[in-house]
Amino acid sequence: MLVTAYLAIILLLALCAGLELAGRRLVPPQSTPAVANPVFRRFQGVFLRAYLLALWADWLQGPYLYKLYRHYSFLESQIAILYVCGLASCVLFAPFSAWLPQVLGRRQTCLLFCLAYCACCLTKLSTDYFVLIFGRILGGLSTSLLSTTFEAWYVHRHVDIHDFPKEWIPSTFTKAATWNHGLAVGAGLVANLLAEWLHLGPVAPFLLAVPCLVCCGWVVLTDWGNEEAGEGPKGDEQKLPHGPANGGVTRLSAGTRFSRSCHDGLRCLLSDRRVMLLGGVQALFESVLYIFVFLWTPVLDPHGAPLGIVFSCLMAASMAGSLLYRVATSTHYRLQPGHVLCLAVLMAFFSLFMLTFSTTPGQPRPHESFLAFLLLELACGLYFPAVSFLQARVIPEERRASVLAWFRLPLHLLACIGLLALHGEISGTGSGEEGTGTRHMFGGCAVMMLAALMAVVSLFTLGRNDTELRLETEGSREEGEMY
Repeated sequence: MLVTAYLAIILLLALCAGLELAGRRLVPPQSTPAVANPVFRRFQGVFLRAYLLALWADWLQGPYLYKLYRHYSFLESQIAILYVCGLASCVLFAPFSAWLPQVLGRRQTCLLFCLAYCACCLTKLSTDYFVLIFGRILGGLSTSLLSTTFEAWYVHRHVDIHDFPKEWIPSTFTKAATWNHGLAVGAGLVANLLAEWLHLGPVAPFLLAVPCLVCCGWVVLTDWGNEEAGEGPKGDEQKLPHGPANGGVTRLSAGTRFSRSCHDGLRCLLSDRRVMLLGGVQALFESVLYIFVFLWTPVLDPHGAPLGIVFSCLMAASMAGSLLYRVATSTHYRLQPGHVLCLAVLMAFFSLFMLTFSTTPGQPRPHESFLAFLLLELACGLYFPAVSFLQARVIPEERRASVLAWFRLPLHLLACIGLLALHGEISGTGSGEEGTGTRHMFGGCAVMMLAALMAVVSLFTLGRNDTELRLETEGSREEGEMY
């Protein structure tokens, strides 16, 4: 596995470079006023410095989390419970991650993220099971804040303070997404350097994440600047878009606004079948990914795989999928996001089907499992931009955050149920030991992905003539079919 992993990372990085060149040729970068605006570029740089540091610290913790728990001699069933605690805390804290910025302020909530994630990393120094559970709970809080608060701060400052055009917002998050892929690949390499090449052990990447989070907090504290007194909850209350029709009330409490946002999101979800189908696809697909995050290490680690390099390979495969999406949806090939989403789910199903055979107890085939993992990550790279495009088209912008929060609820619950089922069944890794829990779990994931494929087909049927869901490209066909 050692040689295979190093060859794979070289080939995958070469593939990414080739797809990047092809993408630039087929989709040349467009010059926008945002690129030439020095004030906007300076503001964008201030945001990205903090946000990318936060992402880097997050990625550093990915490769060796399971290995660390095994290093502390915990059983796989105990490790499954630790992962469940992290997912359950995500479910519990997800609503509060949207509410906290309204109470504490966006900038202060970002500082809370830095403090909570630092504490989460430091708990990894303890071998006490309950301290590690507390760390997982802090990790769930931090993950929820990372996915919402930084973006909320940026959008608020971009629109309400600097008064930049809303059309410039995607340029910032496109740049962040590009850097994010590179950071993920680099984090695996650095984690492998610390844990294996320098023999510092699996806790070393977590300790490196702490100074990164401290630097992130320092940037937030010094460079982001204090928000004006009226830009916290008060300013938000005055700009509430869902106030009474008669305009008699312009200020609502944070709790009232939060409740109204949840209600409006649920109503939007239940009133549009397209939104329900898309939410079903997201819940099924992404819950499988959470289970995969738990399972990939025990499948490959017994065969001497360098986990940091394997993690970089997985992230490079995901980056290749993202670049492939850009090429596939260019004016040259004109594939619609619905096509790409269907292909991604089909690829994920096939990879999980492969894993049900490559993890047969007593007859493990780690190279086939590794190939299946790469295929699954390639599918992820295609899936995320496709589903993001469709979400932007079917979910109104003012309700998107609350609807996506409802999407995440069944997502995390399904992942928790899967890991709890694994906890009750597993007695081995499925990679040469007696247990069949891992193999059965991959079989269950394949069934879930098949259900996601059926939801995509239903969306295909429902939106066949829905021009709103069609990717408009220069010189596109006259027919108005989505697919």
